[in-house]
Amino acid sequence: MTTPGEEASVTSDFVRSYVITGGRTLPDSDDLALHTLVTIAPDRTPPLGAGPEVMAIWKLCAGGYLSVAEVAGHLGLPVGVARLLLTDLFEQGHLLRRAEPPRAQNVDRATLEKVLNGLQSLIG
Repeated sequence: MTTPGEEASVTSDFVRSYVITGGRTLPDSDDLALHTLVTIAPDRTPPLGAGPEVMAIWKLCAGGYLSVAEVAGHLGLPVGVARLLLTDLFEQGHLLRRAEPPRAQNVDRATLEKVLNGLQSLIG
């Protein structure tokens, strides 16, 4: 909070995020969760007039599936900004997304010991 006569400092990160998003509000976290996996749809070309951030997302995601958190981290963007840009690409049909892979289930110790004993008998 600022006192009268004192100006609030505005960081360049805040201004940059505002410019990148065009001042739009960020999407709900339920729309595109941090662990959602995204990639570029096959046979797509980048949208006309795409900004440098969208082109960076395009190049990064063209190699395969990455999580939303990974995209934000690789590009050094706030997660909300990355989610907004990814949501735009998804709505335009450029992006494929899928839920995170299911977690591995725990296997009991007896089963693991049987597998180990079987491998040891094969190897000698």
